[in-house]
Amino acid sequence: MSRKPTVKQRQALEILSRLKQLYPEATCSLDYETPVQLLVATILSAQCTDERVNLVTPALFARFPDAAALASAELSELELLVRSTGFYRNKAKNIQAACAKIMIEFDAQVPQTMSELTSLPGVARKTANVVLAHAFGINAGVTVDTHVKRLSQRLGLTQQSDPVKVEQDLIKLLPQPDWENWSIRLIYHGRAVCNARKPACDRCQLADLCAARLIADRPAKASAAKKTVKAT
Repeated sequence: MSRKPTVKQRQALEILSRLKQLYPEATCSLDYETPVQLLVATILSAQCTDERVNLVTPALFARFPDAAALASAELSELELLVRSTGFYRNKAKNIQAACAKIMIEFDAQVPQTMSELTSLPGVARKTANVVLAHAFGINAGVTVDTHVKRLSQRLGLTQQSDPVKVEQDLIKLLPQPDWENWSIRLIYHGRAVCNARKPACDRCQLADLCAARLIADRPAKASAAKKTVKAT
C-alpha cells in the first residue's frame, strides 16, 4: 500500500507541474554531439555560464573531438582553448586526466554509472548527473547547480546548503523520472524570473507556493491588519 504524499511532496509536484507548463521545451543548454563532449562541456561550466562554454567548445572540439585526442593533447594548448571559462589550468588538467582514464580504464567510452563517472578527475555528482541524464537517459540523481540550490531553498523544499544534501532532500520529494526535468526547468526559471539579486515575484507563477514569498508577505499583511484595527 503506497503512502499518502506529504505536504512538501504535494508542493514539489505542483511546482514541477507548473514548471513543465512554463518551460515545455527546456533542455540542456550546453552544445555537444557525443557523451565525451557533454562531459567536457559540463566540466567547463563550473563557475562559468553555459553561454560562455558554448562559445569555447566549437574550436575545442574541432581540434580535439574525442577522448583519445583530448587525452593526447598538449596541455598548454588545452589551457589556451578553455582559458576564457575561468580556472582554466585546473579544468584543462582534469579534462585531460578524465579522458586518459576513459581511454585506459573504460575502453574509450564514457562510463554510465554514478560511481564510475565520479571516479574521473574533475567529475562530482553534478557533472555525473548531467552526463547520465542527457547522454544516456539515466536519472541517477538530481542535478544541483546554483540555481537549483537557491530556488529549492527559497521554495522551502530544503534548508540545506551543501549540494549533495540538497539533492538528497529533492530525491525524496520528486518521482525519479522527473529528477532531471526538475533541474532543467528550475534552472530556466532561475534565469528568467527568480534572479538571485532581484527576483521578479510579481510575475512569478510559483509565488503562491514559495516559502520565501509567503514569509516576506507576512509583515505587510500584519501591518495592514493593524491599520485596519486602528481605523475602526
